[in-house]
Amino acid sequence: MKAFILCLLTSIVFSVPSAVVAQKPVKAVISVPNAQDEACKDRIEKFLAREYGVLSSNVNYRRHTVTVSWVPGRTNIENIKTALANLGYDADDVKAEPEAYKRLPKTCQHLTNKEETRKEKG
Repeated sequence: MKAFILCLLTSIVFSVPSAVVAQKPVKAVISVPNAQDEACKDRIEKFLAREYGVLSSNVNYRRHTVTVSWVPGRTNIENIKTALANLGYDADDVKAEPEAYKRLPKTCQHLTNKEETRKEKG
């Protein structure tokens, strides 16, 4: 009986890792034009840390990019871009939600071409 239990436990221990196949994380760089300073960096990184499936994020506000690493099967690049848009940031081709954009700090709001022209003339 002891041999049977030992054999059973051994087979369970060695079969579990094969059943749970570890997926390699995927990494991508997303363009975020209104990530302009340390406040934007902190805001984005804290927000993405709470997103399901996201392993890490690193904002480079000088290049206006976010490097994100995530677990495939738990999330995907489109979900991450949508999350950034819901936070108020443009993410590649996904535009920011207008109401969320208005709630961003002024330093994280980039000027449109019309606003830049108006300020230069005015």
